[in-house]
Amino acid sequence: MDKRDEEFLKRLLSTFKIEAQEHLSVITSGLIEIEKSDAGKQAEIIETVYRESHSLKGAARSVGLNHIVAVFQAMEDIFSAMKRKEIVPSSGVLDLLHKAVGFTGKLVPGEESSAPSESEIRELIHEIESLGSLQKTRAEDRGRGAAAPESGQGEIQASPAPAARAGTIRISTVKLDALLLRTEEMVSVKFAAGQRAADLRELKKMFDLWKKTSVKNGPQEPDRGHDKDDNDSFMKTFEGALTKVTKAAEHDYRSFGVMIDTMLDDMKRTSMLPFSFLLESLPGLVRNLSRDAGKEVALTVRGEELEIDRRVLEEIKDPLTHLVRNCIDHGIEAPFERRKKKKTPRGDVSIIISSRDNKIEIAISDDGTGIDASEVKSAAVKSGFISREEADRLSDREALFLAFRSGITTSPIITDVSGRGLGLAIVREKVEKLNGTIEIDSQQNIGTTIKMLVPLTLASFRGVLVRAAEHLFVLPSTNVQRVARVKKEEIRTIENRETLSFDGQPVAVVRLGSVLELQRGPSQTGDPFVQAVVLGSAEKRMAFITDEVLHEQEVLVKPLGSQLARVRNIAGATILGSGKVVPVLNVPDLMKSAVKVAQVFTGAVAEVPEKRISVLVAEDSITARTLLKNILESVGYYVRTAVDGIDAFTALHSGDFDLVVSDVDMPRMNGFDLTAKIRADKRLAELPVVLVTALESREDRERGIDVGASAYIVKSSFDQSNLLEVIRRVI
Repeated sequence: MDKRDEEFLKRLLSTFKIEAQEHLSVITSGLIEIEKSDAGKQAEIIETVYRESHSLKGAARSVGLNHIVAVFQAMEDIFSAMKRKEIVPSSGVLDLLHKAVGFTGKLVPGEESSAPSESEIRELIHEIESLGSLQKTRAEDRGRGAAAPESGQGEIQASPAPAARAGTIRISTVKLDALLLRTEEMVSVKFAAGQRAADLRELKKMFDLWKKTSVKNGPQEPDRGHDKDDNDSFMKTFEGALTKVTKAAEHDYRSFGVMIDTMLDDMKRTSMLPFSFLLESLPGLVRNLSRDAGKEVALTVRGEELEIDRRVLEEIKDPLTHLVRNCIDHGIEAPFERRKKKKTPRGDVSIIISSRDNKIEIAISDDGTGIDASEVKSAAVKSGFISREEADRLSDREALFLAFRSGITTSPIITDVSGRGLGLAIVREKVEKLNGTIEIDSQQNIGTTIKMLVPLTLASFRGVLVRAAEHLFVLPSTNVQRVARVKKEEIRTIENRETLSFDGQPVAVVRLGSVLELQRGPSQTGDPFVQAVVLGSAEKRMAFITDEVLHEQEVLVKPLGSQLARVRNIAGATILGSGKVVPVLNVPDLMKSAVKVAQVFTGAVAEVPEKRISVLVAEDSITARTLLKNILESVGYYVRTAVDGIDAFTALHSGDFDLVVSDVDMPRMNGFDLTAKIRADKRLAELPVVLVTALESREDRERGIDVGASAYIVKSSFDQSNLLEVIRRVI
């Protein structure tokens, strides 16, 4: 964090301290009034205290004070239960709430008193949650006429940790990764030994050819007797030594190869984990997401016993989570909709893991509404990715792959769960990073299946070695669909682009050297043929013309290091047996670059200068308002603020804005009512509205959709990049 950021955070915390003291003072007064008042008056005071707690929690979340957020989340549950008459505000309950308020005062930064420890915070939260559960249970038991449970009854006891299995030890994953890396490095030794053996075999062939030529031509000079005998003796000795060294090198190569391959296989097994390790949290995720969405969903998993490289498992976690979220949020219908379609009220989501050609296939399916290809096309056109004419030419299958493009979504609103058009794009990027592939199949009202095919391990892979403009490169074999030697005359020009026909389908053609911006050497005009490598990534296929396709070989890819963490078109590097360092090409990047190269010949679009975006922020909390204003101004937006909905709606009629960012829970006019008034105003009806709120229930999100919000961001999942990405999407 630089000095400017530190100063801003200090000012923000100072503002929060003042706001927190005001909220805590109102809450303390309210708790005292509750104890003095009758039942009728209590309800009104509880509502006030509940709103103050909610506002304080939101302000604390804005400045990252998660301990205060956690304490007040537990307190909110108590107040909420009081409102529903599930908890009676007895003296014991109020004593604990007073204790929590005083405790929170110590958590505010800048207070002179010492801050509570982590264990004290956890203990207080547990005490509040336990009291809430106990009070609810007693209320229910009183309603049934049952006796209150004895102290300790009904508590959930944590099961003891399982004892370590015999014959096992604990080892740091950092140490294990380092050991595996060193073992992988030895593959380079095997490659080098193979190259030395090949060099010696080539030298032996050259010697045998020279010897055959010398015998055939006979002596070129008069016989010198003794000298000739010495030469013959030397050549025989040299030939014997060369043969012996060649055989020894070949033997060493075979021995090294067996030992290194065995060692690497053993090390790989130490880093393999069953897929079930990744799936432990999914049942809970499915249950929570389906409950929040008002849907019934059952999760089925098969093949979880299959083992996979732990590093691959870690990389595939986010894509799998995104796909399961999509199944529930976009795929599975609500129970009443499923009944209309003659389906069971409960939807099914399945994850099937299987092995395929030394790879792992993860198929995620749902029996929901399916993906409407026409809606995807419309979203792509609306987002400016393709023209309407290009969309009309796409088949339904090709259109489905557009959903993996960043920014394309068919959701009517952006929420913290979905709608930004990022989930499937993240899936694609993660899988491509692993040199994996994606398949998608969807049928209307039947369901959707997305398959991720990823390598079993990251240690090494097969690659095709090619040459372009005197430089060598490696293309991952998993992306190579075909290698062909084609006649130059077979390259046709269609719509200003060169194409070749493969399997009856036109495939765009580009020159690898041009895409990589390499200086071309003298053209080989005499050769009527060219070498073409057809590469595939997701739904795309493209043919790259190379100067030479050498061979396929095992490749140990090395990252470029932190200084070159992201180099366009390059995924890493490998070392050949000769010791030469060769770049490994990033095929998805390569295909994007190839499209740009093709556009150079069809004409580029001139850039249009952007006007400064004007944003109106409506937020009653001064802390949250200051934070939002600073975030938006830091990226160049003009920002004006309002303290509630009425203030904001007045500002909208006195100024010209491109966007409204609003809290929901505000005095005088809340964010829902503000959004509804904006949509009802002819001049403002199309103005994007982003709701940023702590209200995260399904009912609140649905109300946001109903009133016409463009996006709904829950503060619990809020971060700066998240907000800015949403704003870029809706403007």
